[in-house]
Amino acid sequence: MNPHDQLLNLKPQKEFFIGIDSDGCAFDTMEIKQKECFCPNFIKYFKMQPVSKYARETWEFVNLYSTNRGCNRFLAVSETLRLLATRPEIKARNFTVPSAAPLIEWTKKETKLGNPTLKVYAAEVNDPFISQTLEWSLKVNEDIANLVFGITPFPFVKECLEKMKSKADIMVVSQTPYEALKREWEENKIDHYLRMIAGQEHGTKGEHLKYGAKDKYPDEKILMIGDANGDLKAAKSNGVLFYPVNPGKEEASWERLFNEGLQRFFAGTFKGVYEEKLIKEFEAYLPEHPHWK
Repeated sequence: MNPHDQLLNLKPQKEFFIGIDSDGCAFDTMEIKQKECFCPNFIKYFKMQPVSKYARETWEFVNLYSTNRGCNRFLAVSETLRLLATRPEIKARNFTVPSAAPLIEWTKKETKLGNPTLKVYAAEVNDPFISQTLEWSLKVNEDIANLVFGITPFPFVKECLEKMKSKADIMVVSQTPYEALKREWEENKIDHYLRMIAGQEHGTKGEHLKYGAKDKYPDEKILMIGDANGDLKAAKSNGVLFYPVNPGKEEASWERLFNEGLQRFFAGTFKGVYEEKLIKEFEAYLPEHPHWK
């Protein structure tokens, strides 16, 4: 069964639906993946050695500390290169930032932004930048598999899953490759709480919610839990509820969900003033513009 049909064929078993992002939301994996796997390979494969300090700072801003936090890796490459090209420090070194135009063209027409679809596209177009991006992405996955293990969920994640399980169908909604998600949830023995794991191969987060939950449950009985702007957008584009896990305050966010958020969601008092207050607080954690602008 193809990934799209897996989502479509998901039938409600419970009254409510809860989608949970994984990296940086359920698991404290964002920092190690971005700083030890994605960024060093970005510098290596896109030949950023002469400006590595600024490449690292820009990569981390895009992927950890801005409204783009948690975005798809290929969109992150385009955005990082775009921002780097505007930095005076880069111009002062007469460094030419490579153009992401071939990648942008692909991301505009493809929704399943993952290695399998990029591999097919790379064979079709035979473009050096696309091939380079594919090599980078494959090496990132290899490094994550070798380096990122033994990471447990944030405190209160398991307690929340336990509280959710009797009333809600639970699905992972993520832009991480399926294989990595499956490994992380299984090794922590919390995969049995899930109806399904949706990764980047299943489309965008918005599509996960649209095909997996929308019109199968009432909108006010669908909740997306996430730590990034993309999670909020996925929820709002489908007209469903959002609970933020604040970057840097993850433990407190999960504890609040356990103590009050879930109770409100199941009681129908989440929407409105309560949700709006949470979102306003969340948006203050992720600026749109970098400090160097």
